Amino acid sequence: MLFNSVEFLFLFLPITLAGFLWLNRAKDGRSAVAFLVVASLFFYGWWDWRYVALIVSSMLWNWWLGNKLSTSPSRQVLAVGIAANLLVLGYYKYANFFVDVTAQLSGLDFAMAKVVLPIGISFYTFTQIAFLVDAHRGIVREKGLLDYALFIMFFPQLIAGPILHHKEMMPQFAALQGRQPEASVVAGGLFLLFLGLFKKMVIADNLAAYVDPAFANVSVLHIMDAWTAALGYTLQLYFDFSAYSEMAMGLSMLFGITLPLNFNSPYKATNIADFWKRWHMTLSRFLRDYVYIPLGGNRNGFATMLLALWATMFLGGLWHGAGWTFIVWGMMHGSLLVLHRLWQRAGMSMPAWPGRLLTFAFVVMAWVMFRANTVGDAVHMWETMLGLNGIVLPPQYAKLGLPAATAVSPTINGVEIWAMVILIVFCMTQKNVHEVWNDWSRNPGIRHAAAVTMVAMFSFFSLNRVSSYLYWQF
Repeated sequence: MLFNSVEFLFLFLPITLAGFLWLNRAKDGRSAVAFLVVASLFFYGWWDWRYVALIVSSMLWNWWLGNKLSTSPSRQVLAVGIAANLLVLGYYKYANFFVDVTAQLSGLDFAMAKVVLPIGISFYTFTQIAFLVDAHRGIVREKGLLDYALFIMFFPQLIAGPILHHKEMMPQFAALQGRQPEASVVAGGLFLLFLGLFKKMVIADNLAAYVDPAFANVSVLHIMDAWTAALGYTLQLYFDFSAYSEMAMGLSMLFGITLPLNFNSPYKATNIADFWKRWHMTLSRFLRDYVYIPLGGNRNGFATMLLALWATMFLGGLWHGAGWTFIVWGMMHGSLLVLHRLWQRAGMSMPAWPGRLLTFAFVVMAWVMFRANTVGDAVHMWETMLGLNGIVLPPQYAKLGLPAATAVSPTINGVEIWAMVILIVFCMTQKNVHEVWNDWSRNPGIRHAAAVTMVAMFSFFSLNRVSSYLYWQF
C-alpha cells in the first residue's frame, strides 16, 4: 500500500490512527500496540499476502535468536543467525542475477522461474542483523515478542526504512503506551507528511517523464538530452527519496514516535564523505557499524582502512540491487571515498563551493550508472554528456546560431534543463523541510497552516496518478 494512494491516506491511515489512539487511551496500552502490529501486517499484506508468512517467520526467528544471544553470547550462534538472514535475502534478491550470469558464462540455458523480490526485505533484514549483533554485544535485551514485532513491522518504516536500531526505538514504544501524542509532535508530523507528499506527487513524478523515456533510448540522445535526463534523474531520486523519508517520519510522529533522520540535504555536501553522512543516513550508519568497523575500520593501519572502505561501498552497491550497474556504482563511490582519504592524508583541502560542485558532478555521473539499464548504456550516456558523440543541440537553439538538430528529440524538448538547474540551485542553497519546521514551530501562525494546506491540496489533486517510490525496489 503506497503512502501516496487514496486507500492509504483516506482509509488505512485514519482508521489505524483512530483505533490506536482510542485503544491507547481506553485500554492498558498493550491492546494499542497489538492493534498497531496487526494494522502493519495488513499494510504489508496489501501488496501480496503470500509474503506475510516470510516476514513473520523472519521476525520470530530473529526474536528467538536475539534472546538467546542476549543471555548466552556466542559467536557461532551469531554467525548462524547472520548467515540465515543473508541466505534468505540472497535468494530473493540475487538468485535471478546469479542464474543469468552463470548462463552467460557457461552458455547454458537454465530453466528457473523468476524470483519475486518481497517488498522491504532488504530493510527489515538489515534491521534484524543489527539487532542480533547488538544482542550479542549485550547492548539490547528483548523479551517481549509484541514489542519486537512492532519494532520490525511498524508500518511507516517497514517498506523502505529507515534502518532502525533497537535501542533507539524500544524506549519510545514503552513510553508511548497509555499516552497521547503531543499536539506539537502531531503538527510536525502533518507538516512532514504533506510536504513529502508534495515532493513526490508534484515534483518527483513529473520529472519521471523526462527520465524514463531517455534512459530507455540512450542511443538517440543528443548532448542536451543526455544532460537533461541525467539531471532529471538526479532530482527525481532526490525528491522521491526525501519525500518517502519525510512521509515516514511524519506518519510515525502522528503516533508519537520519532524515527531517525535519514535524509539531510545531500546535494549540499562539500565532499563525498559528507555526501554519505547526508544521503540514506541510516544505511551509512549500518554499513559503518556492521561492515566497515568489523572489516578493520581505522584500527589496523591506513592501507587496511582504505580496503575496508572500498569493500564496504562495494557491498553497499550490491545491497541496492542485483545488477552490474549497482556493483559499478558502489565501486565508483568506494574509489572516490578512498581518493578522499588520500587527499586528506596529504593535508590538502578545498573551499566549500568548489568542493560542493565537484562532489555534485561526480554524484550526477554515478547516478547515470545507477539508473541505466546496462553498464553499456551508462557509458554511452557519459560519452554523449561529454560531447564525444558530437555536440548537437535541440532545434529550439537554432535561432541562437548554435549547431542544432533538424528533428525534435523523441524524449526531450531541450529547454527543461534550465528548470532543473533552478531546482538544483534550490537544493544546494535553501533550508530543507526539517530546518523550515524548526523555524516555523518557534512561532507558528495562520499563514503557516494556510501554506501547508495549499501544499496538501496541490498534492491531493495529483492522487489520480499514483506511482511507487523508487527506493521500494531495493
